[in-house]
Amino acid sequence: MSTWQSGYVEVNGLRLHYTRTGGDKPPVVLAHGFSDDGLCWTPVAEVLEPDYDVIMVDARGHGRSDAPEQGYNMADMAGDLRGVIAALGLHRPPVVGHSMGGGTTLALAGLYPDVPGAILLEDAAPLGLAAMRMPHDPGRHARIMERLASFQSMSREQLIAHQRAATPAWSEDVLGLWADAQLRLSPKTVNFDPTTAVDWPVALKRVTCPALLIAADPARGGMISAESAAVFQSFVPQLRVVTIAGAGHCVRYEQLGRYMDIVRGFLAGVTAAT
Repeated sequence: MSTWQSGYVEVNGLRLHYTRTGGDKPPVVLAHGFSDDGLCWTPVAEVLEPDYDVIMVDARGHGRSDAPEQGYNMADMAGDLRGVIAALGLHRPPVVGHSMGGGTTLALAGLYPDVPGAILLEDAAPLGLAAMRMPHDPGRHARIMERLASFQSMSREQLIAHQRAATPAWSEDVLGLWADAQLRLSPKTVNFDPTTAVDWPVALKRVTCPALLIAADPARGGMISAESAAVFQSFVPQLRVVTIAGAGHCVRYEQLGRYMDIVRGFLAGVTAAT
């Protein structure tokens, strides 16, 4: 990790931060979930680093990237990701995204199908699609603001202790990375809305690259039921779905070994084909 590069690119009027493992290897781009940041991918990057140049991007409002007042939706963030890929001179890299980052990755593949060479989604879905629409929740915004204020009133040690009690399966390294991300998170991200700005029935039919979804266990809060996965695949027929039993929404935080077996197999296949 000491040799990893930290840098910025100017994209869509924003200064976006990334961390990169480097080396003359095939690139892989990683897009994190809401309230995480790029370095939350560290355990994944450490496994992939011997074979890949891993680029971990901080989404707008997260990590060390700029936090504009607006644009916290899948279309704008897909445009950001496209801009980072172009600025770094990457040619059709595989893109891996978790939750919000998975939605961003999916939007990237639908809005800009010539950009990603393959996509891998970690417990993510096109939530604006009618079959996967989130129920209206008028209190959601206030709860997110309250949660953020509560977290950022804690010390790093207090935050780690709080999350350790809530998610005992997470390693101490993951807890530290997660806590750092919460403390860096901009309050402007409470405007995030994953359900607007993309016409999913149109965008999904434009996804032509190889696609894999690693789904969490619905019994553990996973977003993808068997029924919603089938609807998803009706729009993206090449999408392969693997559900990891017993894993919660942050699959890799709980079952990194199984997760990385799947990720490495997928990446080996798609990078060998390019």
